[in-house]
Amino acid sequence: MPPDERSIIHVDMDAFYASVEVLDQPGLRGLPVIVGGLGPRGVVSTCSYEARTFGVRSAMPIVQARRLCPDGVYVWPRMARYEELSDQVFDVFHQVTPLVEGLSLDEAFLDVTASLRLLGSIETIGRGIKEAIRERTGLVASVGMGPNKLLAKLASEMSKPDGFHRITAQGAADELAPLPVGRLWTVGKVTEQALHRMGIRTIGELAACDTARLAGALGRQVSGLQALARGEDDRCVEPAQAEQSIGAEHTFDVDVAELALAESWLLRHCERIAARARQRGLEGRTVTVKLREPPFVTHTRQAQLRAPSASASDIYAVARGLLKSWWQAQRRPRLRLLGASLSGFATERQQDLFDAVSDARVTDRVQDKINLRFGTGSLVRAGVLRTKRQN
Repeated sequence: MPPDERSIIHVDMDAFYASVEVLDQPGLRGLPVIVGGLGPRGVVSTCSYEARTFGVRSAMPIVQARRLCPDGVYVWPRMARYEELSDQVFDVFHQVTPLVEGLSLDEAFLDVTASLRLLGSIETIGRGIKEAIRERTGLVASVGMGPNKLLAKLASEMSKPDGFHRITAQGAADELAPLPVGRLWTVGKVTEQALHRMGIRTIGELAACDTARLAGALGRQVSGLQALARGEDDRCVEPAQAEQSIGAEHTFDVDVAELALAESWLLRHCERIAARARQRGLEGRTVTVKLREPPFVTHTRQAQLRAPSASASDIYAVARGLLKSWWQAQRRPRLRLLGASLSGFATERQQDLFDAVSDARVTDRVQDKINLRFGTGSLVRAGVLRTKRQN
């Protein structure tokens, strides 16, 4: 490896949400599993590879998915469970390098350049990551390797599922040349259509095209596009910044026109937000409520807690006040979506030996212990139960 060449790994979990459902319910193995909102307004979050053979894809309306795959197994997302396994996957990453850039719960870039001397070649490290993830979680990851982020990501995409592939700087041109130009980072639908009108359909054709001709159609972005088409990418892996907010939201199948039901959903969101904050050792001061009227008019309301907190009771008290204030100001209140979030984080403060432990904190601790042992949602406040009947 040249002394100035980086070693970048891209890890992408295969059909993550669907794979977790199969992991927890082995009887689903081999079946077309579709995870998403199951109501008429729902969309597909992800689906198993068996479902993809029917044409089902992420972000597809669930109604369309049911037409394509009427015999599929349709499952509501269980975000708390996905987050739990994601934390285990990212623990594997951080055992290899501190330079981890998370793109989502199931995808990340790792810069392992400094790890090569200690852990071996990039292939050795990549193989170790795959095996460690499988051992710890029972899940399958695709691993792509290259001298930059572009090539590492393309390598994992090209080898899915259960992928393991490396694209070298020397072999990049040959591997990229036959790929559709739309596979290139930054090439969206508009740019792709403009290139097609010029007769450019592959990355190789883009790399070889006359720069002046391209500039006439695409303007200043041409030099950057052609560099990418040659496999050149100088973006650095950027480790995750401190979490800015923790949120939860729900789109209703039927618009909510009853304040009591909206409050039940808000309490459910606040329980989830508070539990995630406590898991991360965070306390927040700013509570935000997101309210969307039909069809797509969105409002936000925000207020401060008296002191930073990770208590569901504290967060809900403020969020409920924001919801009621908005609700009472509407002539005919209706909600298509309701969400809440906590931000303005400080590290959770150390409990003073002589501080009184509030009932709310005791409730939170008991709830955390029971949900950790028996599964998320095993113990909820009574006010949340009404939302269970609405799922």
